[in-house]
Amino acid sequence: MTTARRAALLAWALLLPLSPWAQTVQVVTETTPFVYMQDGKIAGPATEVLEKTLQLAGIKDYRLNVYPWARAYDMAQNEPNVLIYLVARTPEREAKFQWVGEFMQTRYHLYKLRERADIRASNLDAARQFTIGVMRDDLRHQFLQQQGFTRLVMSAQTSENFGQLLKHKVDMVPLSEAGAEAQCRSTAFDCAGLERVLPLDALTTGLYMAYSLGTPPALVQRTQAAFKQLKANGTVQRTMEPKTTVSKAP
Repeated sequence: MTTARRAALLAWALLLPLSPWAQTVQVVTETTPFVYMQDGKIAGPATEVLEKTLQLAGIKDYRLNVYPWARAYDMAQNEPNVLIYLVARTPEREAKFQWVGEFMQTRYHLYKLRERADIRASNLDAARQFTIGVMRDDLRHQFLQQQGFTRLVMSAQTSENFGQLLKHKVDMVPLSEAGAEAQCRSTAFDCAGLERVLPLDALTTGLYMAYSLGTPPALVQRTQAAFKQLKANGTVQRTMEPKTTVSKAP
C-alpha cells in the first residue's frame, strides 16, 4: 500500500461517524512505570499517548481508571466499550480483544536480591524450585503457570509483589528493566541490590491498547486510525522513550 493510499484510509477512518454509538468509553489500566498517579491525576507517558489518541479520534466522552490488573483485564474481556492499556499481545489473547496499536516492545527477566547467593538458575527447569512472586492474571503469571511453575505467590499490585521480594517472602520476581527501576525508585531501594537471574525471552512482546469485543467497530477504527497517525509521525516513540536513567545492576 502506498503512503498516499494509507494516509487517505486513515483520514477516512477519522471521519467515520460515532453515532449512534456515542457512549462513554471506560478506559482501564494498572500502575506501571508508564502509568502512574501525579498530582492526583493518572499520568505517565502511556497515558499521554492514550489521551492524544482519543483527542485525535474525536473521542471526548471517556472515563479513565486505574485498577488492580485482574479487575482491569476482566472488564476488558467482559464489558462493552472498554479500552485497556498497556496489555501484552499474545497468541492466547489475540481473539479476546480488538487491537488498536503497539506502544512499545518489552522484555522480562527473573530478578533476585543480590545478597541471595543461594539463588541460582541457568534455565527454567532450575528456576522452578524457587518461589516466584507474580501479579494475578498478569502475562508473567500465565506464562509461568504454563511452564509448570507451582511455587507462585500472587499479589494484586506490582508494588505489593516487589515488597514480597524485599521482605524475603519470595525468591524472585519477573520484571522488565523499566519495571525494576520504577520499583527501586518508589521504595527508595538501591537498584544495585537487584540482580538479573534469568531472561524470559519467550515473554518478549508488544504492549498495546485494545478494545473489548463488545465495542462498536466504528469506534475501534477511529481509534486505530488516530493511533497509526501518531505512530507514523513519531509521537508514540518520542513520548514512550525514557526521560531519565537510574543505576542498574550489572
